[in-house]
Amino acid sequence: MIEDRTSTGNTRGLTGKELCLDFANTAEWHASEHPKEKLKTYNDLVKWALLSEILSEKEAQKLILKAKREPSRAEEVLKRTIELREAIYHIFSDVAKGYLPSKKDMAVINLNLSRTMAQSGLVHTKDGFIWSTSGGKGDLDSVLDPIIRSAAELLTSDRLERVKECADDRGCGYLFMDKSRNKSRRWCDMADCGNRAKAQRFYRKRQKNKSKTH
Repeated sequence: MIEDRTSTGNTRGLTGKELCLDFANTAEWHASEHPKEKLKTYNDLVKWALLSEILSEKEAQKLILKAKREPSRAEEVLKRTIELREAIYHIFSDVAKGYLPSKKDMAVINLNLSRTMAQSGLVHTKDGFIWSTSGGKGDLDSVLDPIIRSAAELLTSDRLERVKECADDRGCGYLFMDKSRNKSRRWCDMADCGNRAKAQRFYRKRQKNKSKTH
């Protein structure tokens, strides 16, 4: 039985080491037949963005209040969020498996990218140049902008070859960056899926040895 690990209030799923991958991980058991949704409301999206440090406490509170005043718009943004999340997940999952991404998923991410870029610009700070989306700052969907840029930047970088999907046989589906020297990492977390796989191998080996002695 697949365990429940759907809380948006913990860091479970923030193992991708890239914002867009962590966003893709907002559905539990994504590669299984029964994914578990973590972003059930617009407020869930804001809480996740706060946890991911996309938003400050003050910005998060403003968006939550605005969503309360504009429930229809908040619902619309949540629908767009899920559509974008699914496209990002499938694109990176396909890449990790060596497949070509679908035209449908690419169309979704490109549509969102064009919206983000239309409101984006470069700003020079004491730390260098940064992207700014001041034109859409405070809009309910502004939380998606850094996620979209993260996906575009990763897809066009040499880091793309290190994107992996957890090999858990139950369909964990978590995406992550494999930073091991020989690119051999298979699990999203050795303390979770990796530990379970290790225990399974130990059990099978013990059963095999038992059968030889009988």
